[in-house]
Amino acid sequence: MKIFMRDGMATNVNQLRSGAKVIVDGAPYNIIENDHVKPGKGQAFNRMKMRNLLTGRVIQKTFPSGASLDMADVMELDMRLLYIDHTGFHLMDESSYEQCVISQEEAGDAAKWLKDGDQATVVMHAGKPISVEAANFVELLVTECAPNAKGDTVSGGTKMAEVETGCEIKVPLFIEKGDVIRIDTRTGEYVSRAAK
Repeated sequence: MKIFMRDGMATNVNQLRSGAKVIVDGAPYNIIENDHVKPGKGQAFNRMKMRNLLTGRVIQKTFPSGASLDMADVMELDMRLLYIDHTGFHLMDESSYEQCVISQEEAGDAAKWLKDGDQATVVMHAGKPISVEAANFVELLVTECAPNAKGDTVSGGTKMAEVETGCEIKVPLFIEKGDVIRIDTRTGEYVSRAAK
């Protein structure tokens, strides 16, 4: 699926939702949060948390209510991750067979969740890949975790587990090495054990 957004198309800050791509200070940003604030005195404003798509840096900015921001000229492509090596993440568009490489830095947080063969969304700006986004939910194999202690039935207890991509997350006490678990990549939290 391809999504095109045109540079210069101004949108009111009140209408921008999480995931919208905008231009701020000449750079493309992805909006993470947009809170509309009505103080007791003074004019209402929007407090936005956003990630720079070129550098990965997260910033927080405020805009007066009613202000407009230009939409970023970005294209999102669904691509398949072919393999990962020292140069980065090698991805391919399955409809055109075009390939691109995204560095570890450009991959950002998505690098923690991607493995060979996964589907990912690549964000292109001015014809160049600038970031990659993992699917909202991924299923990964638990490669390391502390064994269950016999009789340990504490409700809501957690322990640390390492998944096949090398990332560590908190999991319930009943999860064991070899289990496949479902993870929400937006929060980095355990969701459930995957169906076998």
